Amino acid sequence: MRKVLIIEDDREISAMLAEYLTKQGLQTSVSYTGTDGKKLAKSGDYQMILLDLMLPYLSGDALLEELRKISNVPVIVLSAKETTRNKIDLLRLGADDYITKPFDLEEVFVRMEAVFRRNSENGLSNRYEHHMILLNTDEKSVTVLGHAVELSAKEYLLLELFMRNPSKVFSKNNLYESVWGEEYMGDDNTLMVHISNLRSKLKKAGADSDIIETVWGLGYRLGKETN
Repeated sequence: MRKVLIIEDDREISAMLAEYLTKQGLQTSVSYTGTDGKKLAKSGDYQMILLDLMLPYLSGDALLEELRKISNVPVIVLSAKETTRNKIDLLRLGADDYITKPFDLEEVFVRMEAVFRRNSENGLSNRYEHHMILLNTDEKSVTVLGHAVELSAKEYLLLELFMRNPSKVFSKNNLYESVWGEEYMGDDNTLMVHISNLRSKLKKAGADSDIIETVWGLGYRLGKETN
């Protein structure tokens, strides 16, 4: 079942969307502020985000800009702003579609289906492969050479973040904000233990020992594939 995050501070609109989309077979979560929405969005647990722009504490466009640095999850903007310039700016920031309020619920669902279909045709699926590792975001499963690997929630989120962005070097602060939802306060031990455990479990299942590579002075990234 696809999971959709609705970030909308108008409780009547968010409830209406959640009820309708649930009837269409989708699983929905709702957040009413930009900061709470940011924590949920960065969890990597959703296949689509419906994003309002006028949000408390953190605006929708600022959240979209932050999210696009670490994730390619489809985002459809819902906004009362309907100027052409605003739409262009949001699409350039990384929005997949833009729907102007007030909207028809059926149209929202049809536009969502179109984005899902387009991403699938472009190869943006729920499966990420790197060398011998296969990660399925719908099932939250990881296999190495066909063998299941049991990871903790934080270990899984770290690996998913790396596999979604195979060339990106993540600073410790990036990882803390994305996985723990907190600002990095210099606690190296927590992060190092999780990275070490993740490496160990993947290696035990048959992956290369340097699958999570340390980039000294910068952070971590997914190790390059070897032949």
